[in-house]
Amino acid sequence: MSEKHELQRSLGLIDATSVVAGSMIGSGIFIVTSAMARDIGSAGWIIVLWLITGFLTMTAALSYGELAGMMPKAGGQFVYIQRAYGRLLSFLYGWTVFTVIQTGVIAAVAVAFAKYTAVFIEDLNIEIFSIGESWVFSYKQVLAMAIIVLLTYINTKGVKTGKTIQLVFTAAKLIALFSIIILGLYVGLKTDVLADNFANMWEASKTVVNPDGTVTVTKLVGIAVLGAAGATIINSLFSSDAWNNVTFIAGEIREPKKNIPRSLFLGTMIVTIIYILANIAYLALLPMKGAPGDVGVMSNGIMFAAEDRVGAAAASVIMGNIGVFVMAGLIMISTFGCNSGLILSGGRLFYAMAKDGQFFKEAGELNEHDVPAKALWFQCIWACVLCISGRYGDLLTYATFASLLFYMLTIGGIFILRKREPDAERPYKAFGYPIIPVLYIIVTSAICVALLVYDTLNTGLGLVIVALGIPVYFLTLHKKTV
Repeated sequence: MSEKHELQRSLGLIDATSVVAGSMIGSGIFIVTSAMARDIGSAGWIIVLWLITGFLTMTAALSYGELAGMMPKAGGQFVYIQRAYGRLLSFLYGWTVFTVIQTGVIAAVAVAFAKYTAVFIEDLNIEIFSIGESWVFSYKQVLAMAIIVLLTYINTKGVKTGKTIQLVFTAAKLIALFSIIILGLYVGLKTDVLADNFANMWEASKTVVNPDGTVTVTKLVGIAVLGAAGATIINSLFSSDAWNNVTFIAGEIREPKKNIPRSLFLGTMIVTIIYILANIAYLALLPMKGAPGDVGVMSNGIMFAAEDRVGAAAASVIMGNIGVFVMAGLIMISTFGCNSGLILSGGRLFYAMAKDGQFFKEAGELNEHDVPAKALWFQCIWACVLCISGRYGDLLTYATFASLLFYMLTIGGIFILRKREPDAERPYKAFGYPIIPVLYIIVTSAICVALLVYDTLNTGLGLVIVALGIPVYFLTLHKKTV
């Protein structure tokens, strides 16, 4: 008689909080502010956008707390959507998570790890082969795939092994980030950089580098400012994404009705504070505006930090040339820990889908360590394919847009379930009054409209990927359930 395996509830509040914070903090905070500076050109608006991002993230997390308390099962958001809307929409969510959201982020974070490893090992930049000028396969992609395979293997050995890595690396990057913030403010506030950046803090502009190397600056006024803000906030939202991953592992958290809502609040609050302080530190160390070209970090400014590595530019102001290597090491720690959390969590979602008959049947099996190993390996294989494709950058843009759509859908499900199941157990009720979740839906809808107008191609592709799941559902899964 074969031994029955089941998910073990071995993760506590600190473990769950480290999954939330660790999954959120990857490479984005060290890079995206540069692109935001070119898009909006205003120190005031940049801080406002990070504040809005923090507000949206925390209110969404608090809203999910109610659903997590009601349904403390592996799969999290997939389970919530199915209970509120049915199998089709839950499949579309799982389909999108597998094809681009989770695997796309895993691939991108792994490539970011490899990119910063190349600061120490230059041979990683060597090209293995290429197709034309648009697709290049290098040793960096080999390392990225190797990291995904390694972390997948480690996570198949049991949730305790995965949680140890998550705790160690999350603690390391939180300490390192706070150190950079404290040192940055200490050094930066001795100069006039912060005052200069905020002298005309609401003057917005869009800066574009032309093919001939010249720069075009377009002043933004009125509705154009709101449109640019709505489009560029996708950068900060991407950097703050993946907080919902803790709901995927609900089946392995002790006292999930209490610990998941608490971890969602604590994790998102910690990261929101860090991100806002980090951006203030950047603005205290580096001028907002600059000129493209390798002429020094102060001349490049935040807008034109080399390869958008504004974190590395800030570190070099604090520590000199060694700061580049210190920041590269920090980002390696950050991305390694981030991917460990993403890989750990994602496998549980696909396990829940398989148990419901909406994914490969084998993914619904647990190994001798009570881990959905086959689900993890399916995730690993597709993430590695995305590394090879070289299209992970585009994937992230429209995957984040797709994530926003499903966040709104899930939060809307709160009101559906309150009406349909008024007597259901709700250990934690997100908000006695609906104004905050409704406000989240309104603000996020406005952001999605701005993205559709200002970045039609990538957001349109996001919608196409979601829509492609409809024929897949009706051609395969639907036949099994009618």
